[in-house]
Parts: sequence; structure tokens; C-alpha cells
Amino acid sequence: MPQARVEGLVLKKYSGFYYVQDQDKNLYQCRLRGKIKDLVTTGDRVMVSPLESGSGILEEVLPRRSELYRPRIANVTLVLIVLACNQPVPSTVLLDRLLVLTLHKGLRPCLVLNKSDLEPDNNARLIADYYPRAGFTVIKTSALDCTGVDLLKERIQDEIAVFAGPSGTGKSSLLNQLVGVGYAATGELSSKIGRGKHTTRHVELFILPCGGWLADTPGFNMLDLPDINSRELGKLYPDFVDRSRDCRFSDCLHAREADCAVREAVAAGQIPDFRYNNYLNLLAEVMEKERCYK
Repeated sequence: MPQARVEGLVLKKYSGFYYVQDQDKNLYQCRLRGKIKDLVTTGDRVMVSPLESGSGILEEVLPRRSELYRPRIANVTLVLIVLACNQPVPSTVLLDRLLVLTLHKGLRPCLVLNKSDLEPDNNARLIADYYPRAGFTVIKTSALDCTGVDLLKERIQDEIAVFAGPSGTGKSSLLNQLVGVGYAATGELSSKIGRGKHTTRHVELFILPCGGWLADTPGFNMLDLPDINSRELGKLYPDFVDRSRDCRFSDCLHAREADCAVREAVAAGQIPDFRYNNYLNLLAEVMEKERCYK
């Protein structure tokens, strides 16, 4: 008698098979049911009909809550934006761009200042001081001495997380620290799918001991802004939103308008100049795109 269908999460596609973890942590090596026409991707929630010996038939793809394309992964809930305290020096310009991209996609960001064992650059001090006050979670970590790794594990618990950020910030080292004993638990699966052979660039989700999942990819580094309306950009700045209610104009761009509460907050030092200037640069980019498409 066939077993009842179970819901699961696609951890990886490899050599025509889909490797799915169900809610009871069972792993299935699945083929697609022929009638499925959608492109199944890592992170998809799916329905599986279990067969013998850990195999199964992937019957249905459930609706996606989110989707990224570089890398291609579905249902991400948390973006870990990893910057280094130093070597390389963190860029607030890149950080604010990645925050806009993350929030525009409806995902939760978490700022990770890695290499905290090094003397922090001034930009790292600015990030650690201001962004928590702006409403963002900031965790200082060191893959070298494991500082902050437990806090990061707690943050990832029950999330599907992906890294974002520039190269050289220690994302691969953090991945090794976070996976820990969880990798041993998935060793059998990894051997089946050729883990360690570097024969594929498909995205893989690692099962973490804390109960979450983390993609083994540098993360989405799409630096081209999506189709954001210039009137909407300020809404992607949480530290602007409350203050914007006191602007004279409801559609204030916080650029040259009179009686702009955001500009007043900048003048009073409540919003730092670098954060506001980063916003103005992004606004100019968005407005240029709007002119090009008119």
C-alpha cells in the first residue's frame, strides 16, 4: 500500500534528482512526476510520495513566499548581510543598497560584522553604532575564535537563510562554523549528491543544528536596483518612515522639499550624513531609470 504524501523542503537538485527533507527530518531522493511543468528549485516546499529505500516521487510544488534569482532559491526568509570589521573595509554604500534590495523583496535582513577579532575600521564603528538604532539587527562575529556564532545560530533558527555581501568577508568560514555537527548529520545525503567534488554550481541548503537552513552560496549580490518607484524608496528606510509622517508633503522625496522632517533629522544629527547621502545617490539612480523608461 503506497504511503501518504508528505510535505518537504528541496535541499538540492543534483543529476536529475531532488533531495527533499520532510517535517520529520527524513530525507528522500526524488524524481519528478511527469505532469509537473514548473521549474523546481532549491528552497521549494513540495509534496512527495515516499517509495522504498528513501526514494520518492515529487508530486507538487507549493506556492512560493519569495524567490531569488542570483542565486536561484525559493522561500528565503532571512538575508545575512556579511561585512568585515576590517580587511576589507566595510562599505556603507554597499550595505544600504543590499538593505534596500532585501526589504524590497519582503525579506528580513540581519547585519553581520565578521572578523571582529581585528581592529574595526571607522565604517565598522559607524555601522555598529547607528544601524541598531535604525531598527536593524547587528551581530558581531569572528569565524576565527567563534565570537557571536551562537547568537547567529539563534537568529537563523527555523529560517531559510542566505548570505549576501562582498568577497573576502569570511562567509565561507562562517558557513563552516554554523554547519558544525549538522553537516555530519547530512553526510550521507552529501555523499549521494557529490558534495565536495565541486562539479556543480547548484544551490544547496545545509541543515543546521539550530533547526534552520543556510544556503552554501555567496548570496544574492544583485546590485542593480529593481523597479522601485522614487516615491517608494524612502519607505525602504525604516529610520525615515516615522519621521516622514511629519513632512509637509505626503509624497516628500526627502531631497529638496521644504519642511522635510527627514532632512531636519539629518541636520540635527539624528540620521548620519553618510546614511542620508547614500539615500540621495540611490534616489538619483532610481529617478534616472524612471526618466529612461518614460
